[in-house]
Amino acid sequence: MELEEIISQRKEKLLSLKEKGIGKQLPIPAGQIEIKEALDKFQEDKEVSLCGRIMAKRSHGKAVFLDLKDATARIQLYIKADIIGEDKFKLLEYLDIADFISVRGKLFTTHTKEPTLKVEELSILNKALRPLPEKWHGLKDIELRYRQRYLDLVANEEVKKVFLTRSRIIKAVRNFLDNYGFLEVETPMMHPIAGGAAGRPFKTHHNEYGLDLYLRIAPELYLKRLLVGGFDKVYELNRSFRNEGVSTRHNPEFSMLEIYSAYANYETMMQLCQELIISVAKEILGDTKFTYQNKEVDLTLPWQKRSFADLVKKEFGIEPQDEPEVMLKKLKDKGRPVEKKKLSRSQIAKIIEEILTQEMSVKPTFITDYFTALCPLAKTKEENPLLSERFELFIAGIEVANAYSELNDPLEQARRFKEEIKDSGEDEKKQFDQDYVLALEHGMPPAGGLGIGIDRLVMLFTNQASIRDVILFPLLRPHSETVK
Repeated sequence: MELEEIISQRKEKLLSLKEKGIGKQLPIPAGQIEIKEALDKFQEDKEVSLCGRIMAKRSHGKAVFLDLKDATARIQLYIKADIIGEDKFKLLEYLDIADFISVRGKLFTTHTKEPTLKVEELSILNKALRPLPEKWHGLKDIELRYRQRYLDLVANEEVKKVFLTRSRIIKAVRNFLDNYGFLEVETPMMHPIAGGAAGRPFKTHHNEYGLDLYLRIAPELYLKRLLVGGFDKVYELNRSFRNEGVSTRHNPEFSMLEIYSAYANYETMMQLCQELIISVAKEILGDTKFTYQNKEVDLTLPWQKRSFADLVKKEFGIEPQDEPEVMLKKLKDKGRPVEKKKLSRSQIAKIIEEILTQEMSVKPTFITDYFTALCPLAKTKEENPLLSERFELFIAGIEVANAYSELNDPLEQARRFKEEIKDSGEDEKKQFDQDYVLALEHGMPPAGGLGIGIDRLVMLFTNQASIRDVILFPLLRPHSETVK
C-alpha cells in the first residue's frame, strides 16, 4: 500500500473517532505506572494501568494481541471482546501501529511464558497519521535518521541507548565535580566581543540596544571573571558555537565542559582530567579498558606525555620562534600539502596536530609544550618563555581536552590580545575584551583551567564514529525535498 493511501485511511479513522467523541480532550489516566515497573514487579493477577505506543498488532477472531511500548520497556496486551465489551472491541478497528493508548487490566503469563496484560479497559490517547518505519537500511538512510531523529529513536533501540548513555555521562561528570567542591554556574551565551578561544563566531543583533552580539565560542573569559569575584572552583556544562566546517568531529553547535580552579595550574588540571575521565569510564562502562572503532583503549595510569615542540622540530624542523610563513614553508618542504598561501599560527598548529596524531597510542596522550604564540590565554614556562603551560589530551586519536595554567597578568594579557589581532591580519583597531583585562587588574588568583569536549567523550564511551551520532539534532544542510 502506498504511503499516501495509508495516510488517507488513517485520516478517515481519525475523523470517525472525532465524530464518535473519542479521544477528544481525554484526561491522562491517574495511577498508571511505567511498563518496566510492571515487569520488574510482575505478579499474576496484579491489576495495573499502562500508557504507551502500539508497536505491533495481531488479530485472532474475537481476540487481538498488541505490543505496547513506553520509554522504559515493551509488553504484550491481550484484548478479548467478552472482557472489554463489544463496543470497545470494535474500537480496535480504528487502531494502527504508532497510535497511543491507555489500558488497565491484570497481568498474567502465557503458555509461552511471556508476561502479558489482559486488558479490561482501553482508551485511545492519540492517533498517528503516518506509519512508523519498518526498519532502517544502513548508511543510505543516514541523512533521514538525522533529520527525523524522532523516528530513529523509535525504530532503533541502539540509538536510544546512545542518548541514554549520554545523559548518564553528563550526570556522572556533574556528580564528580560536585563531590570535589566545584560550583556549577551559568554564563552568557551572547557576547559583545567574541573571545575565549580561536574560532569564527556566529553574529546576531539585539534590536532594543541596537547592539551586534556573538554567540559564544567559549565561556572561558566569563568563568575567569568569577575567579576574580571569589568563586575559587567553578564549572559550566555549556553550549558553544563556532561558524566553521562540519566533520565527523565538528558540529557548529557543541557541548563543552569548562572547569576553573584557583591556586592550581595545568599540572593540577592534568591530574583532575585523568581522575574525572577514569571515574566516568568506571561508572558508565564498568572498566578502564574499552574498544573504540576497533582501537583498544586503556585508561590505566600512567598516561603518556609528548612534547609538541619536540615533535614538530623532529618531524618538520619547525621552531617556536618561526613566523607563520616559515612554518608553512617547512611543512611544504617536507611534502605536506597545504592549500592556502598564508595560514595563522593556530591553523598551522591544527594541521601539524592532525599529522602527528594519526597514529596515536592506545594509551591516552597529553601533548604539552605548545608554542606561546599559539596560546594567548596561557602562562609561559618559566624555563622557556617561548613555550606555554598547556596540554591537549588525545584518546584514540581524538582531541578530548585542553588545559592551561591561566594567564593572570593584565599587562601581558592586553599585549597578547593585541598581538593576536595583529597576527590574524585583522584591523588593529579591532577591540579586544577590555572588560576582561579590567577584571584582571583587580586581581585574579593563579588558576588552572580545563575544557573537555562532552560530545567527543560520548563518542568514545559509546563507540560512535561521528559526532552527529551523539547529538540528538545535528545541524544539516537544508532539505532539498519537501516531505510529502
